[in-house]
Amino acid sequence: MTIQFNTGNNITGSEEQSAPLIALISDGLSRFSAQITRLEVHLSDEDGNKDGLNDKRCMIEARLEGMQPIAVTSHANTHEQAVEGAIDKLMTSLETILGRKKSKII
Repeated sequence: MTIQFNTGNNITGSEEQSAPLIALISDGLSRFSAQITRLEVHLSDEDGNKDGLNDKRCMIEARLEGMQPIAVTSHANTHEQAVEGAIDKLMTSLETILGRKKSKII
């Protein structure tokens, strides 16, 4: 599972800053690593330099082998919370989609 990490213009993202978030994503989605070929993670701050509630956005697009990509978005007060929310949403989507696919095979 390859993870491509992208940040918006308002965020300065170094490899050291993104490493904990990548580890969080990798650990959270490890159960689906056989089905996921690539993850694209997009972090942004929608209010720019202004302070605001729920202005941090995380969009994760999961590319699955032999299937259409799945994209989820989460907004929160911090990037870490936004990533955690997006992981939860993606896990729910993957469980539903892969569960349906598995039940069709049986």
